[in-house]
Amino acid sequence: MSAAETVEKDSTPSENSSRPPFKYLIVIEPLGFLYGSAGKFLSPENLVGRSGSRFPPSAAALSGLFAAYYKGDEKYLKNLQLAGPFWAWSENPENFYVPTPFNCLVKNLVIEHLLTWYKDSGETEGKWLPSVVDKFDKGTWIAIQQWEKIAFRQQEESQKIPVATPPWKYTPHLHPRLKEDERRVDEDLERGSLFLENAVQLNPDACLVYLSNTKLKDDWYRFGGEGHMVDVRCLDLSPTVQDLLKQPVGRSFALITPAVWGSNRLSQREPVYLQKGNKQKYEQENPESNEKTVWSLEGLITERPIPFRYRLGNHHNHQTDDSQSIPNERNQRKEAPKLLSRGRYAVPAGTVYIVEESIEKSWQEWDDSWFPQEGPSFKRWGCGLALPLPSAVN
Repeated sequence: MSAAETVEKDSTPSENSSRPPFKYLIVIEPLGFLYGSAGKFLSPENLVGRSGSRFPPSAAALSGLFAAYYKGDEKYLKNLQLAGPFWAWSENPENFYVPTPFNCLVKNLVIEHLLTWYKDSGETEGKWLPSVVDKFDKGTWIAIQQWEKIAFRQQEESQKIPVATPPWKYTPHLHPRLKEDERRVDEDLERGSLFLENAVQLNPDACLVYLSNTKLKDDWYRFGGEGHMVDVRCLDLSPTVQDLLKQPVGRSFALITPAVWGSNRLSQREPVYLQKGNKQKYEQENPESNEKTVWSLEGLITERPIPFRYRLGNHHNHQTDDSQSIPNERNQRKEAPKLLSRGRYAVPAGTVYIVEESIEKSWQEWDDSWFPQEGPSFKRWGCGLALPLPSAVN
């Protein structure tokens, strides 16, 4: 990977504290397999089971690629803004796919029902209607060009809105564990000499897509912790999508990326203000938590939280960037390990929020204090990127 070369002036962040809006699509096409996880270690006597899968790579992985490309230059990285992961068909990456909101009940790859939040003025609790008892598809994605059809119900009831399943599959690979100082199998019986990884095979006609406010040179790069080669293209983000991202989220909205809320100790379902000061007073007012929620949450549709973790810089050079790029295997063995962040739980993409007071700001304008910070602000990686979903509330 070459050093940073000519970059357009508009990709250079201003001195303003607010980050520039999204302007580019980062299109990634793997040149072979990608790994979805580091793998769970198995003993030679017990090879049953399948490694936990984590795919596509988070925006933090892409942030590491930017940090490596720009050599940690704060001129370009200070106000870097990314979001993802998404995917698209290679022939039309502008119409990328985002996770389907959880209030959309999908069957046979079409949206059968759109749940709506109802709460009468005299009631203390609301409810989601219609009440439907059936089995529905999970883990589907919807094209960004279809978003307004579900957000504003721009579709006849007789015309079903299509969704898609992810275009990748997992292929488990059993690997020998190598010694740290030589290319020989480690035969330590206590540790075991084998481990299982999930290789991910992406459909040849598909690609991964991320949003960015900073331009990246088209080239081949090593991407992710395993350093597999990918072809990266940087495209202009369509005006239609830019306009959608600039809309205030209003009273009801859906997440299209996972959201990490809370403090270093606790993970929450919504953003919080971290309270500091008189410990005794705090314990009297809020014995269970020192955190005050930002939103007045009224309704919510979500699923189980997902783990979120990343690696930050290196011990030996005290880097503050979140680079995940590894020059080569020899250097990898010589360098000190990267700093592993605190393990957190993220609200999954697709979660639908209903708040009591309308938020008259787009996600891009949300305050940085709403997001946790450990090194960079989590907003840098598109934490909880939200789009308006007014059809979700009556």
